[in-house]
Amino acid sequence: MAAHQPRSIVLPQPLALDGGGVLANVRIAYETYGELSADRSNAILVCHALTGDQYVASTHPLTGKPGWWERMVGPGKPIDTDRHQVICANVIGSCLGSSGPASAAPDGQPYAMNFPVITIRDMVRGLIGLLEELGIEQLHAVVGGSMGGMQALSLAANFPDRAARVLAIATTARHSAQNIAFHEVGRQAIMADPAWHAGAYYGHDDSPGAGFAVARMAAHITYLSEEGLTEKFGRRLQDRETPGFGFDADFQVESYLRYQGSGFTRRFDANSYLYITRAMDYFDIAGEHGGMLADAFKGTPARFCLVSFDTDWLYPTAESRHVVHALNAVGAPVSFVELSAPFGHDSFLLDVPELDRVVAGFLNG
Repeated sequence: MAAHQPRSIVLPQPLALDGGGVLANVRIAYETYGELSADRSNAILVCHALTGDQYVASTHPLTGKPGWWERMVGPGKPIDTDRHQVICANVIGSCLGSSGPASAAPDGQPYAMNFPVITIRDMVRGLIGLLEELGIEQLHAVVGGSMGGMQALSLAANFPDRAARVLAIATTARHSAQNIAFHEVGRQAIMADPAWHAGAYYGHDDSPGAGFAVARMAAHITYLSEEGLTEKFGRRLQDRETPGFGFDADFQVESYLRYQGSGFTRRFDANSYLYITRAMDYFDIAGEHGGMLADAFKGTPARFCLVSFDTDWLYPTAESRHVVHALNAVGAPVSFVELSAPFGHDSFLLDVPELDRVVAGFLNG
């Protein structure tokens, strides 16, 4: 089968980065759904989470699985492609067609660890570059959950005239010490794998699959809730009636995590995981604007909606309330809702009908 060639553009200007470097020939891979109106005012930018991609509502070319938010995006759905053109782009640093550590450097070899360290704001700069190339001056809305919500808030803070509405779901305005700690465990698992080869594993027969799978397992736990894990797995054994008294996957939850880890390594790049988690750890909108979160949104013309979930302990409701208070302080129009769902942080991706109603009401109201 021929390799999939994502739809993409190369930005005409180099991208200045927060770390002080410049990235030239930046490629942004993206997908669109629905038609752009004649006045180009109906576009909605959907921003993906850490391990997401541009295939928000179409079949993933590597896995064959449905788009990661097909339940939300499409004709007649809450993000309605009969009314809006939806744009979803792969962030820089990732591995689904946009410039990242697996991309060719100027010498023709993969960047690997020579790729510059990036931030969420750098990712947003890439998205703004894409919008400029598409001729879209202002979005009807920017929408995102988790890291996608970080991008939505960053776009509103740094490019305030670019979106009329901002919908941020299950997210935060800065990464906490706990968030950073979980990411560091994952990064160390990858870098401790002998097959990592200091990041230069491209072209080798092996890759850091074992360490990468452990990183994914640790992260996946943070996306779930204790209630959800107990309901789904409890302490039930996997394919046996009595304990094996060894270190195979005795419990169903162990087998599930191993499956999640091994499957993930087949569709994602370990170095991209390092770079994107680091970008999330550096995320701090207040720190970018003199230490006051309210100052980041002073004078914003956008309407905001923040959504949290009561079982999300990765980005708990208090994080969304912090953003809401900052927006209230500068008189920005903002609505906020905490939804009840048993799924933890992943609730924004799963079947929560009340979220559908909130999204549709905010985008179409």
